[in-house]
Amino acid sequence: MTDGPSGRDLEPARIDPIRAGLLCRCPHCGKGPLFAGFLKVVERCAVCGFDFTRLNTGDGAAIFIMQIAGGIVVFGALFVQLAYNPPIWAMLAVALPLVAALSIGLMRPGKGVMIALQMRNRAGQARNDD
Repeated sequence: MTDGPSGRDLEPARIDPIRAGLLCRCPHCGKGPLFAGFLKVVERCAVCGFDFTRLNTGDGAAIFIMQIAGGIVVFGALFVQLAYNPPIWAMLAVALPLVAALSIGLMRPGKGVMIALQMRNRAGQARNDD
């Protein structure tokens, strides 16, 4: 491959993309930060110089996170409702903040994993060449 900004070879590091994504690190080298803001992906890795502009997960991570958080909270609330029969206001007071906290807490690692898997599988933008 070509030399990077510091003259090193840009062969991908032998790291687990799931682990790099969960830690919000560059899936290429495993060292540089993946995000510049809460969900804004950096354009280039500060350590290895990998270009992230061509990778785009879109709303994929948000869809998976909503499904996971919603499933956990809904089935948990259903179990509590059937087992203990608390008032509905108590269920709402617990379930709504819980689903919000789970969704926000899982969003960064979820998007990191989606980017890492997109890189590992060499998935690019869909093109219509017809």
